[in-house]
Amino acid sequence: MCHLFAHQPQRDYESQTRSLRIGGHCTSIRLELAFWDTLEEIAAKESMSVGKFLTTLYNGEVNNFASLLRCSCLIYRSKSLAPVQEFKATVAPILDAAE
Repeated sequence: MCHLFAHQPQRDYESQTRSLRIGGHCTSIRLELAFWDTLEEIAAKESMSVGKFLTTLYNGEVNNFASLLRCSCLIYRSKSLAPVQEFKATVAPILDAAE
C-alpha cells in the first residue's frame, strides 16, 4: 500500500495558486493539482465555472477555505466510489460461491 502512495504522479501533488473573485473580493487559493482537477470536475457536473462553484461554497464564515475545498473534494470522491464498493461487496460472495 505504501508503494501506491509513494509512487503517485508528481503532478497530482504539485500545488498551484489561482486568483479568484469571491463575494466581490479578489483572493488567491493554493491547492494541489489533484484537488483543482476534482473541483473542475464537480463544477462541470454542476454546469458552472470553477470560480462560480467556489463562490457558491463560500459563505463568508469559513476560517480556512482551502481546507474546506480539500475536504469537499474528498467527500465528492468518497461518494463517487460508494456505488463501486457496494457493487464489489454484493458480487464478491457470489463469485466466491461460484469457485
